[in-house]
Formats: sequence, structure tokens, C-alpha cells
Amino acid sequence: MKYKHFKVDIENKIAQVAFNRPEKSNALHMEAWTEIQTIFDTLSTTDEVRVIVLRGEGKHFCAGIDLELLMSIDRFQDIACSGKRSEKVRKLILTLQQTITAIEKCSKPVLAAIHNGCIGGGVDIATACDMRYCTEDAYFTVKEIDLGMVADLGTLQRLPKIISTGMAAEMAYTGRKVFGPEAKSIGLVNQCYASRETLIEGVMKKATIIASKSPLSIRGTKKVLLYTRDHSVDDALNYMSTWNAAMLISEDLTEAFKATMEKRTPRFGD
Repeated sequence: MKYKHFKVDIENKIAQVAFNRPEKSNALHMEAWTEIQTIFDTLSTTDEVRVIVLRGEGKHFCAGIDLELLMSIDRFQDIACSGKRSEKVRKLILTLQQTITAIEKCSKPVLAAIHNGCIGGGVDIATACDMRYCTEDAYFTVKEIDLGMVADLGTLQRLPKIISTGMAAEMAYTGRKVFGPEAKSIGLVNQCYASRETLIEGVMKKATIIASKSPLSIRGTKKVLLYTRDHSVDDALNYMSTWNAAMLISEDLTEAFKATMEKRTPRFGD
């Protein structure tokens, strides 16, 4: 798959998606935002892909929104009607939000491999991933507060469901850098690695394990985890019963039982 601002490679059921604007520290302008949604919508329905690794080319993971895109908001000042002006700004924000939500709603698990800067919109993107891993020199900063803005693309909604509300508030109010070891200690990332090389090696090992599992069960597990996050235990249990009533009896289930009985590795179809 060829894209202008991303590298996308698929091998052994794993899609590696890389931000590819290293000269801009992987800051994303409008074209790049549009590509993100296209990429994840496409991979969500690509049968040969079972898991996705998201990483960055160059010095940083992602420096968030390109200043070119932020500055373009000034054009709305030319709209005389305040209501219409606000409507246009809201539409832009919703568009950018939907782009990041495409990562979260992708039917395949997304593992973020984060090195160096994960800044502003980069944090929005990271929090939409299923799992996050980083290097010791990686740092996370909710930079919007230093720009006189309220972070508006998902960080304030997702971060408090990943780490404690108090720590999420501290990050949002101060904009300070949270480096890899601290990110691990507060639960923002699953694991912290000494170098970029060991980070990619470790994340690819995790991705390989996930890719070996029943793809139907992995997709179902992601759906149920997301539903559970936003609903009560009772509602989530009811959802779970309905899901398995529809999906439990499958070729994957039969293959898993047969492989166990025959003492071999299961071979699941796409």
C-alpha cells in the first residue's frame, strides 16, 4: 500500500504503519490527517491483516498537528457571522476527531511503538491505540495548554481512562514531559525499552503472538473491551452474552479444539 505521508507494510499478518514526515518531526497537516483515516479504515477490513503496529520514522514518534494546520484556522476570522464561524470551526474539530477515532474503531488491535517525542496530537493518537510501548527517552506532553488551547481531539476523554484522573489532570494542566520510565510507572505504557531497536523488536514479538490467535476472537475481544470501558458491568455482560451467542460457534473454535487434541499449533483462516 502506497501513501504520501505514511509507510504501510504488511507481512506475516502484521501491518506496520509509520508516520513519514521526519523533516517535520512527523507533525501532521490536513493531507496527513486524511490519510490516517483512509489507512485505518482500509486495514480494518483487510482480511490478511490481524494486528497493526504504529510507529514513527525519523527523530520523533509524532509531534501532533502541524502549525500550518493550526494557523489555517485564522481563515475563519473572515466569516462575519459568529454562528457560521463557530460552525466551521466545530466541523474541522469533528473531522480531526473522527480521524483519530478511526484508530480506536479499527477492528484490529493497534500497538503504538513510541520513541522520543509524542506531543500534543501525538498523545491524542497514542491514547486511541489499544496498547502503548515506548523507549526510555520517549516523552509524552499535552502541549495544547502551552498554546492557549484546550486539547480537543481525544486526550481529555481517553487519557483519564488509561491512567488516574489526577495524573491525567496534571499532564493536561501543566503540559510537562512525562518520560518513558514514568509513563510505565503510571500505566500510560505497557512496557519501556532501553532503545528504539529493542522497542521495535519487543513490540513485533507482541504483534506476532496476537497475529497467531483466532482473528475472530481478537476482533471480538477488542469490541467487548471498548464497550466495557464506556458501560456498566451489567450492560457489558449483556453485550458479551449477545456477542458470543452470535460468534462463539465458529470454525476458529473447532480449529482451536482440534489443535489442542492433536498437540499442534492451530491454523486459523483469515
